[in-house]
Amino acid sequence: METESRIGEYLRARRELMRPEAVGLSDLGRGRTLGLRREELAMLAGISTDYYLRLEQGRDQHPSEHVLEALARALQLDEDATAHLHQLARPKRRRRRFPDHSERVQPGIRQLLATWSDTPAYVQSRFLDVLAANPLACALSPVYRPGVNVLRALFLDPGVREYYRDWEKITSGTVGTLRELAGPDVDDPRLTDLVGELSVRSEIFRRLWARQDVRARRCGSSVIDHPQVGPLELRFEKLLISGTNGQLLVIKHAEPGSPTAQSLALLASMIAKTDDLGERARESLERSAEQGHVSDEESGE
Repeated sequence: METESRIGEYLRARRELMRPEAVGLSDLGRGRTLGLRREELAMLAGISTDYYLRLEQGRDQHPSEHVLEALARALQLDEDATAHLHQLARPKRRRRRFPDHSERVQPGIRQLLATWSDTPAYVQSRFLDVLAANPLACALSPVYRPGVNVLRALFLDPGVREYYRDWEKITSGTVGTLRELAGPDVDDPRLTDLVGELSVRSEIFRRLWARQDVRARRCGSSVIDHPQVGPLELRFEKLLISGTNGQLLVIKHAEPGSPTAQSLALLASMIAKTDDLGERARESLERSAEQGHVSDEESGE
């Protein structure tokens, strides 16, 4: 897809989402028209209808900064969406294609995850694949386990929905995050495969992706209904890992002294007990094996 048609597709999607009354226009006599008409958006942006039509059809290749800002205001785009519009119009050089080993998590990051026994944390790729996670993150939700694609799990795993009280908000935000992380590089084979699969298998995803929402959510909150310790109101922080192809370190945490903090500590203690039992079992097996080896030697076998 050419850069210009990407701009046109984005403008069209955002125009069709606008409500006329939100910008002081009457909704009477509009028939089956979705959102704003082209001439209405052009008027709001202070440009000619013919020029806007050229933009939406991809026939204009060089919209000015002034025009882009005017369109962003007319479409009531937030900061993230405005930045995305500018990125579509002024794409940087294409991302350098990293080999497969670029998706490996740095040893230092893995070690850091292991030391956070009381804090759920995991690493995700720019296409929302979970690459590494500590035990508490794995116990928190099946979505945060290594090898899982967050978006695929949210939309295609029916059991996952029960974990999230605000599932609609989370899925909408996650789709916007994927588009923000992908930027103008929407023809990446891994992205097209993921979007294609989800579009075929989930009508909800298909509708959300068509909206072209862009959300750079680097922090926020969500509620997880955990089957063992109950509801958990957690904040999250997403930190970009330098030297990677867009990997993010995702950290979940609770308000100190809150009921969620107590429940999270309980979950961590349950994991520790399970790990301790597993370690004791391994030690017992090792001792049994050693004793059996000694008995064999003594019997001359």
